[in-house]
Amino acid sequence: IMYLHEALHQPDRAEFIKAMKAEVSSHTDRGHWRIVPRNSVPEGIDILPSIWAMRRKRRIKTREVYKWKARLNLHGGKQKHGVNYWETYAPVVTWSAIRLVLVLSIMFKWHTRQIGFVLAYPQANIECDMYMQLPQGFELADGLQSKDYCLQILKNIYGQKQAGRVWNQYLHKGLIEMGFVQSEVDHCVYFKGLTVFLLYVDDGILAGPSALEIQDIIEALDKLFDMTDEGDITDYLGVNVETLPDGTISLTQPHLIEQVISLVNFQAKTKSKPTPASPSKLLRKDPGSPPHKAEWSYRRLIGKLNFLEKSTRPDIAYAVHQCARFSADPKESHATAIKRIGKYLLATKDKGLILNPRDHSFDCWVDADFVGNWDRVNAHVDPSTAKSRTGYVVTYASCPITWASKLQTEVTLSTTEAEYTAISAAVREVIHLMQVLDEAACLGWETCKEKPVIHCKVFEDNAGALEMARLPKMRPRTKHICVRLHHFREYVRKGLISIHKIPTEYQLGDIATKPQPLALFVFQREALMQWEAEFLSKLALSLPSRNLRACDISRGAAKLCESALLAVRFRT
Repeated sequence: IMYLHEALHQPDRAEFIKAMKAEVSSHTDRGHWRIVPRNSVPEGIDILPSIWAMRRKRRIKTREVYKWKARLNLHGGKQKHGVNYWETYAPVVTWSAIRLVLVLSIMFKWHTRQIGFVLAYPQANIECDMYMQLPQGFELADGLQSKDYCLQILKNIYGQKQAGRVWNQYLHKGLIEMGFVQSEVDHCVYFKGLTVFLLYVDDGILAGPSALEIQDIIEALDKLFDMTDEGDITDYLGVNVETLPDGTISLTQPHLIEQVISLVNFQAKTKSKPTPASPSKLLRKDPGSPPHKAEWSYRRLIGKLNFLEKSTRPDIAYAVHQCARFSADPKESHATAIKRIGKYLLATKDKGLILNPRDHSFDCWVDADFVGNWDRVNAHVDPSTAKSRTGYVVTYASCPITWASKLQTEVTLSTTEAEYTAISAAVREVIHLMQVLDEAACLGWETCKEKPVIHCKVFEDNAGALEMARLPKMRPRTKHICVRLHHFREYVRKGLISIHKIPTEYQLGDIATKPQPLALFVFQREALMQWEAEFLSKLALSLPSRNLRACDISRGAAKLCESALLAVRFRT
Protein backbone atom coordinates (compact mmCIF):
# COMPACT_ATOMS: atom_id res chain seq x y z
CA ILE A 1 0.00 0.00 0.00
CA MET A 2 1.33 3.45 -0.96
CA TYR A 3 0.38 7.02 -0.26
CA LEU A 4 -0.48 9.26 -3.21
CA HIS A 5 2.96 10.92 -3.46
CA GLU A 6 4.61 7.49 -3.54
CA ALA A 7 2.29 6.15 -6.24
CA LEU A 8 2.85 9.19 -8.45
CA HIS A 9 6.59 8.46 -8.51
CA GLN A 10 6.04 4.91 -9.83
CA PRO A 11 6.59 3.96 -13.50
CA ASP A 12 2.89 3.08 -13.79
CA ARG A 13 1.66 6.39 -12.31
CA ALA A 14 -0.74 6.83 -15.25
CA GLU A 15 -2.63 3.72 -14.16
CA PHE A 16 -2.95 5.08 -10.61
CA ILE A 17 -4.26 8.40 -11.95
CA LYS A 18 -6.90 6.51 -13.95
CA ALA A 19 -7.85 4.59 -10.81
CA MET A 20 -8.19 7.86 -8.85
CA LYS A 21 -10.56 9.31 -11.45
CA ALA A 22 -12.60 6.11 -11.46
CA GLU A 23 -12.82 6.14 -7.64
CA VAL A 24 -14.05 9.74 -7.49
CA SER A 25 -16.54 9.15 -10.33
CA SER A 26 -17.86 6.01 -8.64
CA HIS A 27 -18.50 7.79 -5.32
CA THR A 28 -20.06 10.77 -7.09
CA ASP A 29 -22.30 8.72 -9.37
CA ARG A 30 -23.51 6.57 -6.49
CA GLY A 31 -24.38 9.60 -4.34
CA HIS A 32 -21.94 8.84 -1.54
CA TRP A 33 -21.35 12.57 -0.90
CA ARG A 34 -22.37 16.02 -1.94
CA ILE A 35 -20.35 19.20 -2.32
CA VAL A 36 -21.28 21.91 0.17
CA PRO A 37 -19.79 25.33 1.07
CA ARG A 38 -17.53 25.22 4.10
CA ASN A 39 -19.50 27.99 5.76
CA SER A 40 -22.59 25.74 5.77
CA VAL A 41 -20.96 23.18 8.05
CA PRO A 42 -22.55 23.37 11.54
CA GLU A 43 -20.39 25.04 14.15
CA GLY A 44 -18.32 22.63 16.22
CA ILE A 45 -18.23 19.87 13.58
CA ASP A 46 -14.74 19.10 12.26
CA ILE A 47 -13.99 18.84 8.54
CA LEU A 48 -11.85 15.70 8.47
CA PRO A 49 -8.91 15.21 6.09
CA SER A 50 -9.06 12.80 3.15
CA ILE A 51 -6.31 10.31 2.32
CA TRP A 52 -5.54 8.30 -0.80
CA ALA A 53 -4.38 4.67 -0.38
CA MET A 54 -2.91 3.17 -3.54
CA ARG A 55 -1.97 -0.39 -4.37
CA ARG A 56 -1.55 -2.89 -7.15
CA LYS A 57 -3.76 -5.98 -7.00
CA ARG A 58 -1.99 -9.12 -8.21
CA ARG A 59 -3.12 -12.61 -9.06
CA ILE A 60 -2.12 -15.09 -6.38
CA LYS A 61 -0.62 -17.66 -8.76
CA THR A 62 1.22 -15.53 -11.32
CA ARG A 63 1.74 -12.25 -9.39
CA GLU A 64 0.51 -10.48 -12.51
CA VAL A 65 -0.92 -7.01 -11.83
CA TYR A 66 -4.53 -7.07 -12.94
CA LYS A 67 -5.85 -3.94 -11.24
CA TRP A 68 -4.57 -0.60 -9.97
CA LYS A 69 -6.49 0.38 -6.89
CA ALA A 70 -6.99 3.93 -5.59
CA ARG A 71 -9.04 3.95 -2.39
CA LEU A 72 -10.24 7.31 -1.05
CA ASN A 73 -10.43 7.28 2.75
CA LEU A 74 -11.64 9.62 5.41
CA HIS A 75 -8.86 10.17 7.98
CA GLY A 76 -10.23 8.11 10.86
CA GLY A 77 -7.27 9.06 13.05
CA LYS A 78 -8.79 12.53 13.41
CA GLN A 79 -12.15 11.28 14.68
CA LYS A 80 -13.12 11.82 18.30
CA HIS A 81 -14.73 9.16 20.46
CA GLY A 82 -18.22 10.12 21.56
CA VAL A 83 -18.40 12.86 18.93
CA ASN A 84 -18.27 11.12 15.54
CA TYR A 85 -17.73 7.50 16.49
CA TRP A 86 -18.73 5.13 19.30
CA GLU A 87 -18.41 1.36 18.90
CA THR A 88 -15.93 0.03 16.31
CA TYR A 89 -15.86 -3.78 16.64
CA ALA A 90 -16.87 -5.82 13.59
CA PRO A 91 -16.57 -9.63 13.45
CA VAL A 92 -14.76 -11.55 10.70
CA VAL A 93 -14.88 -15.25 9.96
CA THR A 94 -12.07 -17.34 11.42
CA TRP A 95 -9.70 -19.48 9.38
CA SER A 96 -10.83 -22.47 11.46
CA ALA A 97 -14.39 -22.06 10.14
CA ILE A 98 -13.12 -21.67 6.58
CA ARG A 99 -10.99 -24.82 6.78
CA LEU A 100 -13.85 -26.76 8.40
CA VAL A 101 -16.20 -25.88 5.53
CA LEU A 102 -13.55 -26.74 2.92
CA VAL A 103 -13.05 -30.15 4.55
CA LEU A 104 -16.80 -30.81 4.53
CA SER A 105 -17.01 -29.71 0.89
CA ILE A 106 -14.44 -32.37 -0.04
CA MET A 107 -16.03 -35.10 2.04
CA PHE A 108 -19.56 -34.60 0.74
CA LYS A 109 -18.74 -33.22 -2.72
CA TRP A 110 -20.34 -29.86 -2.03
CA HIS A 111 -20.42 -26.99 -4.50
CA THR A 112 -18.56 -23.80 -3.55
CA ARG A 113 -18.74 -20.24 -4.87
CA GLN A 114 -16.91 -17.08 -3.95
CA ILE A 115 -18.49 -13.63 -4.02
CA GLY A 116 -17.21 -10.10 -3.46
CA PHE A 117 -19.08 -6.92 -2.56
CA VAL A 118 -18.27 -3.88 -4.73
CA LEU A 119 -17.49 -0.71 -2.74
CA ALA A 120 -18.92 -2.56 0.22
CA TYR A 121 -18.73 -0.03 3.06
CA PRO A 122 -20.50 2.86 1.22
CA GLN A 123 -23.48 0.60 0.51
CA ALA A 124 -24.53 1.39 4.09
CA ASN A 125 -25.66 4.81 5.31
CA ILE A 126 -23.30 6.86 7.43
CA GLU A 127 -23.72 6.60 11.21
CA CYS A 128 -23.66 10.35 11.95
CA ASP A 129 -23.12 13.65 10.13
CA MET A 130 -19.56 13.97 8.82
CA TYR A 131 -17.69 16.30 6.51
CA MET A 132 -14.47 15.68 4.62
CA GLN A 133 -11.96 17.89 2.83
CA LEU A 134 -11.90 17.68 -0.95
CA PRO A 135 -9.40 15.01 -1.95
CA GLN A 136 -6.21 15.88 -3.80
CA GLY A 137 -6.88 15.70 -7.54
CA PHE A 138 -10.56 16.61 -7.09
CA GLU A 139 -11.50 19.50 -9.40
CA LEU A 140 -14.62 21.63 -9.11
CA ALA A 141 -16.52 22.81 -12.16
CA ASP A 142 -17.39 26.39 -13.12
CA GLY A 143 -14.19 27.87 -11.69
CA LEU A 144 -15.19 27.31 -8.03
CA GLN A 145 -12.35 27.41 -5.50
CA SER A 146 -11.65 24.14 -3.70
CA LYS A 147 -10.68 25.94 -0.49
CA ASP A 148 -14.26 27.23 -0.12
CA TYR A 149 -15.96 23.82 -0.35
CA CYS A 150 -15.93 20.41 1.30
CA LEU A 151 -17.80 17.11 1.02
CA GLN A 152 -20.77 16.17 3.17
CA ILE A 153 -20.52 12.40 3.57
CA LEU A 154 -23.84 10.63 3.02
CA LYS A 155 -22.68 7.01 2.97
CA ASN A 156 -20.41 4.85 5.10
CA ILE A 157 -17.18 5.83 3.33
CA TYR A 158 -13.89 4.00 3.93
CA GLY A 159 -11.43 5.11 6.59
CA GLN A 160 -13.82 5.77 9.46
CA LYS A 161 -13.10 3.95 12.68
CA GLN A 162 -16.61 2.49 12.70
CA ALA A 163 -16.90 1.82 8.95
CA GLY A 164 -16.43 -1.96 9.24
CA ARG A 165 -19.01 -2.25 12.00
CA VAL A 166 -21.62 -0.14 10.15
CA TRP A 167 -21.16 -2.26 6.99
CA ASN A 168 -21.37 -5.52 8.93
CA GLN A 169 -24.62 -4.46 10.61
CA TYR A 170 -26.08 -3.42 7.25
CA LEU A 171 -25.12 -6.71 5.61
CA HIS A 172 -26.37 -8.72 8.59
CA LYS A 173 -29.77 -7.04 8.38
CA GLY A 174 -30.02 -7.86 4.68
CA LEU A 175 -29.02 -11.50 5.18
CA ILE A 176 -31.61 -11.96 7.95
CA GLU A 177 -34.29 -10.47 5.69
CA MET A 178 -33.30 -13.03 3.04
CA GLY A 179 -33.93 -15.87 5.48
CA PHE A 180 -30.39 -16.58 6.63
CA VAL A 181 -29.87 -17.79 10.19
CA GLN A 182 -26.80 -16.41 11.95
CA SER A 183 -24.69 -18.88 13.89
CA GLU A 184 -24.80 -18.24 17.62
CA VAL A 185 -21.20 -19.45 17.89
CA ASP A 186 -19.48 -17.68 14.99
CA HIS A 187 -21.20 -14.44 13.97
CA CYS A 188 -19.75 -14.50 10.46
CA VAL A 189 -21.25 -17.92 9.67
CA TYR A 190 -24.79 -17.91 8.26
CA PHE A 191 -27.05 -20.81 7.28
CA LYS A 192 -29.86 -20.91 4.73
CA GLY A 193 -31.35 -24.29 3.88
CA LEU A 194 -28.38 -26.57 3.32
CA THR A 195 -26.08 -23.71 2.29
CA VAL A 196 -23.52 -22.03 4.53
CA PHE A 197 -22.25 -18.49 3.98
CA LEU A 198 -18.88 -17.41 5.41
CA LEU A 199 -18.12 -13.69 5.53
CA TYR A 200 -14.80 -11.89 5.84
CA VAL A 201 -15.57 -8.14 5.60
CA ASP A 202 -16.49 -7.86 1.89
CA ASP A 203 -15.51 -11.34 0.67
CA GLY A 204 -17.77 -14.35 1.08
CA ILE A 205 -17.84 -18.08 0.46
CA LEU A 206 -21.02 -20.05 -0.23
CA ALA A 207 -20.92 -23.83 0.14
CA GLY A 208 -23.54 -26.55 0.07
CA PRO A 209 -24.76 -29.72 -1.65
CA SER A 210 -27.13 -27.93 -4.08
CA ALA A 211 -25.65 -25.82 -6.89
CA LEU A 212 -29.18 -24.57 -7.67
CA GLU A 213 -29.74 -23.36 -4.11
CA ILE A 214 -26.40 -21.52 -4.16
CA GLN A 215 -27.28 -19.89 -7.49
CA ASP A 216 -30.67 -18.76 -6.14
CA ILE A 217 -28.93 -17.21 -3.12
CA ILE A 218 -26.43 -15.37 -5.33
CA GLU A 219 -29.27 -13.95 -7.45
CA ALA A 220 -31.12 -12.84 -4.31
CA LEU A 221 -27.96 -11.23 -2.90
CA ASP A 222 -27.41 -9.41 -6.19
CA LYS A 223 -30.79 -7.72 -5.81
CA LEU A 224 -29.97 -6.41 -2.34
CA PHE A 225 -26.28 -5.58 -2.66
CA ASP A 226 -23.79 -4.47 -5.29
CA MET A 227 -21.69 -7.62 -5.66
CA THR A 228 -19.77 -9.84 -8.07
CA ASP A 229 -19.88 -13.60 -8.53
CA GLU A 230 -16.26 -14.78 -8.69
CA GLY A 231 -17.00 -18.44 -9.43
CA ASP A 232 -15.25 -21.35 -7.75
CA ILE A 233 -12.81 -20.58 -4.96
CA THR A 234 -9.31 -20.07 -6.38
CA ASP A 235 -7.83 -17.63 -3.89
CA TYR A 236 -9.22 -16.29 -0.66
CA LEU A 237 -7.64 -13.76 1.70
CA GLY A 238 -4.28 -14.11 0.01
CA VAL A 239 -4.28 -17.91 0.06
CA ASN A 240 -4.13 -19.95 -3.13
CA VAL A 241 -6.96 -22.50 -2.95
CA GLU A 242 -6.45 -25.25 -5.51
CA THR A 243 -8.56 -28.35 -6.00
CA LEU A 244 -6.12 -31.09 -7.06
CA PRO A 245 -6.96 -33.86 -9.58
CA ASP A 246 -7.26 -36.41 -6.76
CA GLY A 247 -10.02 -34.35 -5.09
CA THR A 248 -7.92 -32.92 -2.25
CA ILE A 249 -7.57 -29.18 -1.66
CA SER A 250 -4.18 -27.47 -1.43
CA LEU A 251 -3.82 -24.23 0.55
CA THR A 252 -0.55 -22.47 -0.26
CA GLN A 253 1.02 -19.00 -0.10
CA PRO A 254 4.13 -19.24 -2.31
CA HIS A 255 4.23 -15.53 -3.09
CA LEU A 256 4.02 -14.47 0.54
CA ILE A 257 6.95 -16.83 1.16
CA GLU A 258 8.77 -15.20 -1.76
CA GLN A 259 8.24 -11.82 -0.06
CA VAL A 260 9.72 -13.18 3.18
CA ILE A 261 12.73 -14.59 1.33
CA SER A 262 13.19 -11.35 -0.59
CA LEU A 263 12.99 -9.18 2.53
CA VAL A 264 15.88 -11.01 4.23
CA ASN A 265 17.93 -10.64 1.03
CA PHE A 266 18.59 -14.32 0.38
CA GLN A 267 20.63 -14.99 -2.74
CA ALA A 268 20.33 -17.82 -5.27
CA LYS A 269 23.17 -19.69 -3.55
CA THR A 270 21.63 -19.47 -0.05
CA LYS A 271 21.40 -22.94 1.48
CA SER A 272 18.10 -24.13 2.89
CA LYS A 273 17.46 -25.69 6.32
CA PRO A 274 15.44 -28.87 6.99
CA THR A 275 13.70 -27.49 10.11
CA PRO A 276 12.47 -23.99 10.99
CA ALA A 277 14.16 -23.87 14.43
CA SER A 278 17.46 -25.15 15.71
CA PRO A 279 16.87 -28.26 17.85
CA SER A 280 19.99 -27.55 19.91
CA LYS A 281 19.63 -23.85 20.76
CA LEU A 282 16.67 -22.13 22.45
CA LEU A 283 15.87 -18.52 21.65
CA ARG A 284 16.18 -16.18 24.63
CA LYS A 285 16.03 -12.45 25.33
CA ASP A 286 19.81 -12.31 24.92
CA PRO A 287 20.51 -8.87 26.47
CA GLY A 288 24.25 -9.19 25.76
CA SER A 289 23.80 -9.63 22.00
CA PRO A 290 24.13 -6.62 19.63
CA PRO A 291 20.80 -5.17 18.44
CA HIS A 292 19.27 -6.09 15.12
CA LYS A 293 20.59 -3.59 12.54
CA ALA A 294 19.78 -5.18 9.20
CA GLU A 295 17.96 -3.26 6.46
CA TRP A 296 14.78 -5.28 6.82
CA SER A 297 12.14 -4.53 9.43
CA TYR A 298 11.92 -7.22 12.12
CA ARG A 299 8.30 -6.43 12.98
CA ARG A 300 7.20 -6.35 9.35
CA LEU A 301 8.69 -9.78 8.77
CA ILE A 302 7.08 -11.15 11.94
CA GLY A 303 3.72 -9.87 10.71
CA LYS A 304 4.10 -11.72 7.40
CA LEU A 305 5.27 -14.90 9.12
CA ASN A 306 2.37 -14.76 11.59
CA PHE A 307 -0.14 -14.52 8.74
CA LEU A 308 1.59 -17.35 6.89
CA GLU A 309 1.63 -19.59 9.95
CA LYS A 310 -2.00 -18.98 10.89
CA SER A 311 -3.25 -19.51 7.33
CA THR A 312 -1.39 -22.51 5.92
CA ARG A 313 1.79 -23.45 7.81
CA PRO A 314 1.36 -25.02 11.27
CA ASP A 315 4.86 -26.47 10.91
CA ILE A 316 6.45 -23.06 11.62
CA ALA A 317 4.15 -22.11 14.53
CA TYR A 318 6.70 -22.66 17.30
CA ALA A 319 9.58 -20.96 15.50
CA VAL A 320 7.53 -17.92 14.49
CA HIS A 321 6.02 -17.34 17.92
CA GLN A 322 9.37 -17.66 19.63
CA CYS A 323 10.72 -14.92 17.35
CA ALA A 324 7.60 -12.79 17.82
CA ARG A 325 8.26 -12.59 21.57
CA PHE A 326 11.23 -10.30 20.95
CA SER A 327 9.70 -7.84 18.47
CA ALA A 328 10.06 -4.92 20.91
CA ASP A 329 13.84 -5.22 21.17
CA PRO A 330 15.21 -7.67 18.59
CA LYS A 331 18.84 -8.73 18.77
CA GLU A 332 21.12 -10.25 16.17
CA SER A 333 20.42 -13.71 17.57
CA HIS A 334 16.70 -13.20 16.96
CA ALA A 335 17.35 -11.99 13.41
CA THR A 336 19.41 -15.13 12.86
CA ALA A 337 16.45 -17.23 14.06
CA ILE A 338 14.17 -15.48 11.57
CA LYS A 339 16.68 -16.15 8.81
CA ARG A 340 16.59 -19.83 9.72
CA ILE A 341 12.80 -19.82 9.27
CA GLY A 342 13.39 -18.19 5.89
CA LYS A 343 15.91 -20.86 4.94
CA TYR A 344 13.40 -23.55 5.86
CA LEU A 345 10.74 -21.82 3.75
CA LEU A 346 13.24 -21.54 0.90
CA ALA A 347 13.08 -25.32 0.47
CA THR A 348 9.31 -25.55 1.03
CA LYS A 349 7.93 -22.38 -0.57
CA ASP A 350 5.48 -24.27 -2.78
CA LYS A 351 4.18 -26.30 0.16
CA GLY A 352 1.20 -25.63 2.36
CA LEU A 353 -1.71 -27.47 3.89
CA ILE A 354 -3.25 -30.42 2.04
CA LEU A 355 -6.86 -31.11 3.04
CA ASN A 356 -7.32 -34.85 2.50
CA PRO A 357 -10.18 -35.83 4.83
CA ARG A 358 -11.27 -39.17 6.23
CA ASP A 359 -14.53 -40.11 7.93
CA HIS A 360 -13.24 -39.20 11.35
CA SER A 361 -14.40 -36.75 14.01
CA PHE A 362 -12.42 -34.19 16.00
CA ASP A 363 -9.02 -34.95 17.49
CA CYS A 364 -7.10 -32.51 19.66
CA TRP A 365 -3.36 -32.99 20.09
CA VAL A 366 -2.22 -30.88 23.02
CA ASP A 367 1.06 -30.60 24.87
CA ALA A 368 2.92 -28.22 27.18
CA ASP A 369 6.61 -27.53 27.53
CA PHE A 370 6.98 -27.00 31.29
CA VAL A 371 9.31 -24.03 31.90
CA GLY A 372 11.07 -24.97 28.66
CA ASN A 373 12.56 -21.49 28.22
CA TRP A 374 13.94 -21.15 31.75
CA ASP A 375 17.07 -19.00 31.80
CA ARG A 376 18.55 -18.71 35.29
CA VAL A 377 21.08 -16.08 34.25
CA ASN A 378 18.62 -13.64 32.67
CA ALA A 379 15.46 -14.44 34.63
CA HIS A 380 15.65 -11.07 36.41
CA VAL A 381 15.29 -9.22 33.07
CA ASP A 382 12.96 -11.71 31.40
CA PRO A 383 10.46 -13.21 33.89
CA SER A 384 8.63 -14.95 31.03
CA THR A 385 11.34 -17.61 31.01
CA ALA A 386 9.49 -19.08 34.02
CA LYS A 387 6.34 -19.60 31.94
CA SER A 388 5.45 -22.79 30.09
CA ARG A 389 4.42 -23.03 26.45
CA THR A 390 1.10 -24.43 25.23
CA GLY A 391 0.95 -26.11 21.84
CA TYR A 392 -2.03 -27.77 20.22
CA VAL A 393 -3.41 -28.88 16.88
CA VAL A 394 -7.12 -29.58 16.40
CA THR A 395 -8.01 -31.83 13.47
CA TYR A 396 -11.35 -32.74 11.92
CA ALA A 397 -11.54 -35.69 9.54
CA SER A 398 -7.76 -35.89 10.08
CA CYS A 399 -7.22 -32.38 8.61
CA PRO A 400 -5.75 -29.56 10.73
CA ILE A 401 -8.48 -27.01 11.48
CA THR A 402 -6.80 -24.78 14.05
CA TRP A 403 -3.51 -24.72 15.94
CA ALA A 404 -1.54 -22.52 18.32
CA SER A 405 1.82 -22.11 19.97
CA LYS A 406 1.88 -19.58 22.80
CA LEU A 407 3.26 -18.92 26.24
CA GLN A 408 0.87 -19.53 29.12
CA THR A 409 -0.28 -16.37 30.86
CA GLU A 410 0.56 -17.60 34.37
CA VAL A 411 3.51 -19.37 35.94
CA THR A 412 2.56 -22.99 36.62
CA LEU A 413 4.01 -24.94 39.54
CA SER A 414 4.32 -28.41 38.03
CA THR A 415 4.33 -30.34 34.79
CA THR A 416 0.82 -31.56 35.58
CA GLU A 417 -0.48 -28.01 36.03
CA ALA A 418 1.19 -26.83 32.81
CA GLU A 419 -0.29 -29.74 30.85
CA TYR A 420 -3.73 -29.25 32.37
CA THR A 421 -3.63 -25.54 31.53
CA ALA A 422 -2.76 -26.50 27.95
CA ILE A 423 -5.68 -28.94 27.77
CA SER A 424 -8.07 -26.26 29.01
CA ALA A 425 -6.87 -23.74 26.41
CA ALA A 426 -7.03 -26.25 23.54
CA VAL A 427 -10.45 -27.58 24.43
CA ARG A 428 -11.90 -24.06 24.29
CA GLU A 429 -11.18 -24.11 20.56
CA VAL A 430 -12.57 -27.62 20.21
CA ILE A 431 -15.83 -26.81 22.00
CA HIS A 432 -16.33 -23.80 19.72
CA LEU A 433 -15.96 -25.95 16.59
CA MET A 434 -18.16 -28.72 18.02
CA GLN A 435 -20.89 -26.16 18.65
CA VAL A 436 -20.69 -24.93 15.05
CA LEU A 437 -21.20 -28.49 13.79
CA ASP A 438 -24.00 -29.05 16.33
CA GLU A 439 -25.82 -26.06 14.83
CA ALA A 440 -25.21 -27.35 11.31
CA ALA A 441 -26.39 -30.86 12.19
CA CYS A 442 -29.67 -29.42 13.52
CA LEU A 443 -30.18 -27.87 10.07
CA GLY A 444 -29.67 -31.20 8.30
CA TRP A 445 -25.97 -31.01 7.41
CA GLU A 446 -23.97 -34.16 6.91
CA THR A 447 -21.04 -34.66 9.26
CA CYS A 448 -18.66 -37.51 9.99
CA LYS A 449 -20.42 -40.83 10.50
CA GLU A 450 -17.85 -42.12 12.95
CA LYS A 451 -19.83 -41.05 16.04
CA PRO A 452 -23.58 -40.65 16.62
CA VAL A 453 -22.83 -37.27 18.20
CA ILE A 454 -20.05 -34.81 17.49
CA HIS A 455 -17.22 -36.01 19.64
CA CYS A 456 -13.63 -35.08 20.32
CA LYS A 457 -10.65 -37.12 21.49
CA VAL A 458 -8.00 -35.13 23.33
CA PHE A 459 -4.54 -36.68 23.34
CA GLU A 460 -2.26 -35.93 26.26
CA ASP A 461 1.03 -37.48 27.35
CA ASN A 462 1.08 -36.44 31.03
CA ALA A 463 -0.47 -38.92 33.48
CA GLY A 464 -1.28 -36.30 36.13
CA ALA A 465 -3.11 -34.04 33.70
CA LEU A 466 -5.00 -37.03 32.29
CA GLU A 467 -6.22 -38.11 35.72
CA MET A 468 -7.19 -34.60 36.76
CA ALA A 469 -9.16 -34.07 33.52
CA ARG A 470 -11.06 -37.34 33.90
CA LEU A 471 -11.49 -37.46 37.70
CA PRO A 472 -12.37 -34.15 39.39
CA LYS A 473 -10.61 -34.96 42.64
CA MET A 474 -9.11 -32.30 44.91
CA ARG A 475 -5.42 -32.94 45.50
CA PRO A 476 -3.00 -30.99 47.74
CA ARG A 477 -0.72 -30.11 44.80
CA THR A 478 -3.52 -29.09 42.41
CA LYS A 479 -6.35 -27.70 44.55
CA HIS A 480 -5.10 -24.15 43.91
CA ILE A 481 -5.90 -24.42 40.19
CA CYS A 482 -8.68 -21.97 39.42
CA VAL A 483 -12.17 -22.94 38.29
CA ARG A 484 -11.78 -21.34 34.84
CA LEU A 485 -9.44 -24.18 33.84
CA HIS A 486 -12.06 -26.82 34.72
CA HIS A 487 -14.66 -25.55 32.23
CA PHE A 488 -14.52 -28.65 29.99
CA ARG A 489 -15.17 -31.27 32.70
CA GLU A 490 -18.91 -31.31 31.95
CA TYR A 491 -18.13 -32.26 28.34
CA VAL A 492 -15.95 -35.09 29.64
CA ARG A 493 -18.70 -36.27 32.00
CA LYS A 494 -21.24 -36.36 29.15
CA GLY A 495 -18.85 -38.26 26.91
CA LEU A 496 -18.63 -35.48 24.31
CA ILE A 497 -14.91 -35.15 25.00
CA SER A 498 -12.69 -38.05 25.95
CA ILE A 499 -9.11 -37.77 27.22
CA HIS A 500 -6.59 -40.34 26.00
CA LYS A 501 -2.98 -41.19 26.74
CA ILE A 502 -0.62 -40.89 23.80
CA PRO A 503 3.08 -41.86 23.74
CA THR A 504 5.29 -38.78 23.66
CA GLU A 505 6.85 -39.71 20.30
CA TYR A 506 3.35 -39.67 18.70
CA GLN A 507 2.24 -36.46 20.40
CA LEU A 508 1.60 -34.25 17.36
CA GLY A 509 1.11 -31.20 19.58
CA ASP A 510 4.86 -31.29 20.21
CA ILE A 511 5.42 -29.61 16.84
CA ALA A 512 4.11 -26.39 18.42
CA THR A 513 5.86 -26.53 21.80
CA LYS A 514 9.56 -27.07 21.16
CA PRO A 515 12.17 -27.46 18.40
CA GLN A 516 12.19 -31.08 17.23
CA PRO A 517 14.92 -33.36 15.89
CA LEU A 518 14.67 -33.73 12.12
CA ALA A 519 13.14 -37.24 11.98
CA LEU A 520 10.47 -36.47 14.57
CA PHE A 521 9.67 -33.11 12.97
CA VAL A 522 9.17 -34.71 9.54
CA PHE A 523 7.00 -37.44 11.05
CA GLN A 524 4.74 -34.90 12.78
CA ARG A 525 4.61 -32.58 9.77
CA GLU A 526 3.59 -35.35 7.39
CA ALA A 527 0.99 -36.71 9.82
CA LEU A 528 -0.69 -33.29 9.92
CA MET A 529 -0.02 -31.56 6.62
CA GLN A 530 -0.12 -34.54 4.23
CA TRP A 531 2.35 -33.24 1.67
CA GLU A 532 2.62 -36.67 0.07
CA ALA A 533 -1.11 -36.55 -0.85
CA GLU A 534 -0.44 -33.70 -3.28
CA PHE A 535 0.95 -36.10 -5.88
CA LEU A 536 -1.18 -39.19 -5.27
CA SER A 537 -3.97 -40.47 -7.49
CA LYS A 538 -7.52 -41.00 -6.22
CA LEU A 539 -6.81 -44.73 -5.97
CA ALA A 540 -3.59 -44.17 -4.04
CA LEU A 541 -5.41 -41.88 -1.62
CA SER A 542 -7.76 -44.71 -0.70
CA LEU A 543 -4.84 -46.98 0.23
CA PRO A 544 -2.80 -46.81 3.46
CA SER A 545 -0.46 -43.83 3.20
CA ARG A 546 3.31 -44.06 3.21
CA ASN A 547 3.38 -41.82 6.28
CA LEU A 548 1.02 -42.18 9.21
CA ARG A 549 -1.86 -39.75 9.39
CA ALA A 550 -3.26 -38.14 12.52
CA CYS A 551 -6.36 -40.36 12.37
CA ASP A 552 -4.20 -43.50 12.12
CA ILE A 553 -2.38 -42.56 15.30
CA SER A 554 -5.57 -41.61 17.13
CA ARG A 555 -7.17 -44.95 16.33
CA GLY A 556 -4.49 -46.64 18.36
CA ALA A 557 -2.35 -48.29 15.69
CA ALA A 558 0.62 -48.55 18.06
CA LYS A 559 2.58 -51.16 16.10
CA LEU A 560 2.02 -49.35 12.84
CA CYS A 561 3.12 -46.13 14.54
CA GLU A 562 6.35 -47.74 15.67
CA SER A 563 7.19 -49.20 12.26
CA ALA A 564 6.35 -45.96 10.46
CA LEU A 565 8.46 -43.91 12.84
CA LEU A 566 11.39 -46.26 12.38
CA ALA A 567 10.94 -46.01 8.61
CA VAL A 568 11.01 -42.22 8.77
CA ARG A 569 14.18 -42.31 10.87
CA PHE A 570 15.77 -44.78 8.48
CA ARG A 571 14.97 -42.63 5.42
CA THR A 572 16.29 -39.54 7.19
